[in-house]
Amino acid sequence: MIQRVKKWLQSLSFRTGVIVLLCCIPFYILSFAQMLLPISAAAKGVLWTILFGLAKTCQYGGLTILGVEGYQRLKAWFRK
Repeated sequence: MIQRVKKWLQSLSFRTGVIVLLCCIPFYILSFAQMLLPISAAAKGVLWTILFGLAKTCQYGGLTILGVEGYQRLKAWFRK
């Protein structure tokens, strides 16, 4: 089972990793921006948990797809 997931993640492209990684930005923004909504504190807590969890999932998923070589490639691209 783990080997299948590992093989599947390795088959995804660098571009897919970058897209998944960039998806975490709107989720981070939404997780804190929802605090301005006029809803109950319990609803805000639930929304924050869901949105922040999605942001972390996208972040770690994107880094997993990129891997070490993809991360170094992305870092070099931002330095230019």
